[in-house]
Amino acid sequence: MRIGIDLGGTKIEGVVLDNAGDTVLRYRQPTPVSQGYDAILFSIVDMVSGFESKLGQRARVGIGVPGAISTHTGGLKNSNTVCLNGKSIKRDLERKLDREIRLENDANCFSLSEAIDGAAQEYAVVFGVIMGTGVGGGIVCNKTLHAGPQHIAGEWGHNVLISNGRPCYCGKRGCVETYLSGPGLIYDWPLDQPITAQQLIIKADSGDKRAARLVNVFLQRFGQALATVINILDPDAIVMGGGLSNIDHLYTTGAKEVMRHVFNDEPRTRLLRNKHGDSSGVRGAAQLWPAD
Repeated sequence: MRIGIDLGGTKIEGVVLDNAGDTVLRYRQPTPVSQGYDAILFSIVDMVSGFESKLGQRARVGIGVPGAISTHTGGLKNSNTVCLNGKSIKRDLERKLDREIRLENDANCFSLSEAIDGAAQEYAVVFGVIMGTGVGGGIVCNKTLHAGPQHIAGEWGHNVLISNGRPCYCGKRGCVETYLSGPGLIYDWPLDQPITAQQLIIKADSGDKRAARLVNVFLQRFGQALATVINILDPDAIVMGGGLSNIDHLYTTGAKEVMRHVFNDEPRTRLLRNKHGDSSGVRGAAQLWPAD
């Protein structure tokens, strides 16, 4: 059995997969961010223990986290769950669970899941995109994750899209993430009129001119940013994930904007909706361990 844990900013989700990739058990709970790092570790260990108690056996554990392990310090870096940054989360969990674990960026786990048995399983080179609270990505070649020697492969969310643009939590300005995330989409909406990204899309589709203008600018920036990835990687397929992947316009107007910037006169890269939805990340964490 393989246990996958998806550590998010608001929830921790766990799943148990058998060798066929079928779900045996699933559980989710709120992430105790306000209680700090130790409370988060306790929640993960408690979830693994609960699964193993029900299974009656010890399992292999894979974990998807926001951010990546620094090859220099061994601590987590680049996490938007800031209480995790600098912490040796892999080492600490291995000590508490008394075994080797596999740990990767959450976008890498999403990409691996969709490349192994998801929407892109028929393609050799896959780029997985996460667009939600933040923006991330992962690269999978022939169903093998490519994380890179610095563990930053696929991190298109922190390339600069707009020179000297909006400030990003990473310390730079104008990052892709500050424009193509959920908060980025609603950034220029009046503060005295609270709105979610999904509500903004609905208003735009209903004819609201201000909302439509913001959505059109968002799609133009989406095309510009993603085309840069295609020009460098030339993947067979791109799989969209995260809350914003449900925006229908990404696959119509957005796809046209992407191809407008690609260095090719014939679009070949497939832009795909994910198959496993919110479960892609947690499934990919379990799939960090191959089936026997």
